[in-house]
Amino acid sequence: MDLEKIREAMQESWGDLPGFDISELCSKPYDPKLGEELYDPKKPMANRITDIGPPYFEQFFPEVIKKNYGKWKTHEIVEPGVIKYTSETGDVVYSVRCGSPRLITTDVIREICDIADKYCDGYMRWTTRNNIEFHVETEDQLRALLDDLKGRKFPGGSYKFPVGGTGACVTNIVHTQGWVHCHTPATDASGVVKAVMDDLFEYFGSHKLPAQVRIALACCLNMCGAVHCSDIAILGVHRKPPFVEDDRITGVCEIPLAVAACPLGAIKPATVEIDGNKVKTVRVNEKRCMFCGNCYTMCPAMPLADMEGDGIAILVGGKISNRVSAPKFSKLVIPYIPNEPPRWPSVVKVIRKILETYSEGANKYERLGEWAERIGWERFFEKCDIPFTDKSIDDYRLAYDTYHTTTQFKWSVHTD
Repeated sequence: MDLEKIREAMQESWGDLPGFDISELCSKPYDPKLGEELYDPKKPMANRITDIGPPYFEQFFPEVIKKNYGKWKTHEIVEPGVIKYTSETGDVVYSVRCGSPRLITTDVIREICDIADKYCDGYMRWTTRNNIEFHVETEDQLRALLDDLKGRKFPGGSYKFPVGGTGACVTNIVHTQGWVHCHTPATDASGVVKAVMDDLFEYFGSHKLPAQVRIALACCLNMCGAVHCSDIAILGVHRKPPFVEDDRITGVCEIPLAVAACPLGAIKPATVEIDGNKVKTVRVNEKRCMFCGNCYTMCPAMPLADMEGDGIAILVGGKISNRVSAPKFSKLVIPYIPNEPPRWPSVVKVIRKILETYSEGANKYERLGEWAERIGWERFFEKCDIPFTDKSIDDYRLAYDTYHTTTQFKWSVHTD
């Protein structure tokens, strides 16, 4: 469906509202005050653009994208980081993808906007994996943009806007907040991602791998990152239950909220005596606790962070794509690696070993999880020099659906 039909459908659906004309509103530049100016409290439905959410997306399209919406015929990766889109009308758009660290300064954002003003008529976008994408229409513009991007470096010599992340490569790592902002992290996010991508940078701007490899990081098991469905996942894990500050809890927490916050019912009200006074508090059943940190979200007197208990788990084999095989969840292969800031050498070493072993053994277009299933997870552990432990055996009460229930084992040192 093209944009004109979308407009007509919206107009038909909302036409009974007095004064509503989506075409007229979308033709104007984005104005953050427009909704407030049009709002009439006596007629709340009149002139309503949206009740909540972003402005109508069409306002932010480059003209060539708007003109060819729904008419793109082909796309091809002409070189790492550059995708060529061809329309039925003959129009061509080159999309240049650059990696970004996700958490960036306003100075960097201004620099990105300056590049967009110079080459792309002020248009650019961020992808869901925190890449920056610039769009140009001619090869001359493309070469000028690429030369400009490659010439922009930090004082240490690294690229500000490395071009890559398309095709059979390591894509930009999507990650969470970590120690910078999150209140329940078991590890850092930006620091680990920086260390890993510094080591794997050669795979970001090339097509050396059998297929794309998506890496994700979540700094705790609440997983606001995509670690449950990525080829390689880095997950921060807590291993100790929250510490209860009895002398502080009644002053900063509501006991019923702290109790209700636990999804496993591991927290119960309790009473203790401090300096001869009885004080209401809580106690945690350690056997039930899964170290999620929900209680700390509701009660700051139940901190979970612990220097010795916190660390990183590695999962592999997840994907969202339906190509070749169905989507898959990631599987735990290493239950714990201690935090080693600032460069996390053990984590970096493990991920490089997994990636290089996959690169050597997988068939073309075969994702990491598909390769592991083809050779057998027994051999995956052997080839990647990962010791198999009981932590990698799923003990969820309905796990028999996923158990290895046949005699068709891939024999390895782990099955001898």
